[in-house]
Amino acid sequence: MMPLRSRNGGGVVLDWDFWLYSFTGVVLLTVVALPPAGLVVWALAHRRIARGTAPAWAWRKSIAEVGMVYGTAPWIWMIMVPGEQAGKVPGRISLVPLRDLFAVLGSGPMTATIQIVGNILVFAALGFFAPLRFAELASVPRILALAAGCSVAVEVAQYVLRLDRVSSVDDVLINAAGAGLAALASRGWWITTATGSTVAAAS
Repeated sequence: MMPLRSRNGGGVVLDWDFWLYSFTGVVLLTVVALPPAGLVVWALAHRRIARGTAPAWAWRKSIAEVGMVYGTAPWIWMIMVPGEQAGKVPGRISLVPLRDLFAVLGSGPMTATIQIVGNILVFAALGFFAPLRFAELASVPRILALAAGCSVAVEVAQYVLRLDRVSSVDDVLINAAGAGLAALASRGWWITTATGSTVAAAS
């Protein structure tokens, strides 16, 4: 996760650096964006209802679509924020499973908790809502594969763009695990038909 940036001897400046490039700023923007996201859900649902879609299905579909974007975009933004040496240092790759995870665990309880929980949440919204929106994804293995693929794409982008971040296989593993756990949490509401009926699909 991105640490809070500061200027002038540590004082926080409420400008674009704060809002776009700090953890606190992105979290605040996410909170501010919640009412507009709710309005988008309302507009999508009513548009679908006007076109003849069953209300329950229209609302479920709209909530799932907005939820996937709203719950994922802030995390992607934070992990794509360039580091201090972005563009000046070559990309770094860590392909040894669990090595970075053990290093994080040894960095102290607070740091380890923030890093691990943050990585778990990156694609949690995707894992939770995707099976509700797409019957084809109502399967834990499919959600794990989807999240892993998305995570690999992010890690490759970090490397190619030289963002002064480490592209780690452990990030992919934890991101996928987070999505899988979120999918299990929503399993009772998975959609298996386009009419709005709900039943947990076999994983």
